[in-house]
Amino acid sequence: KNQQQQQQQQAAPPGLTVERAKVVLAEVIKAFGLPENALRMEEARENACNDMGKMLQFVLPVATQIQQEVIRSYGFTNDGEGVLRFSRLVKAYEGQDPEIAAMSGKLKSMFLPPMTVPPHSSSIPAS
Repeated sequence: KNQQQQQQQQAAPPGLTVERAKVVLAEVIKAFGLPENALRMEEARENACNDMGKMLQFVLPVATQIQQEVIRSYGFTNDGEGVLRFSRLVKAYEGQDPEIAAMSGKLKSMFLPPMTVPPHSSSIPAS
């Protein structure tokens, strides 16, 4: 178990605690709400027409870029790998912190098609 904890710490940029992860997540969610980013996502979604394959082609790269723009100032690398590390970290914290789990769900709903969201998730109160 100790080795696993060390691995998790290695995956995290210095000082990304649960509290700091919440701050970064909130910033990322806020970034998706900015008019220019909302527009970029809207255009990507229209291009994808709710086709899962096209979602990966159009929507995911835009979502990745928006996340990169935020998380690079928190010590993540400014590339897809940085976003992957951030996602893994958030996933690791989801089990420990219900607030992070709720924020993560909100973030995913911003760039994944609604059909992939389980029906019970609508009971999470909007913060």
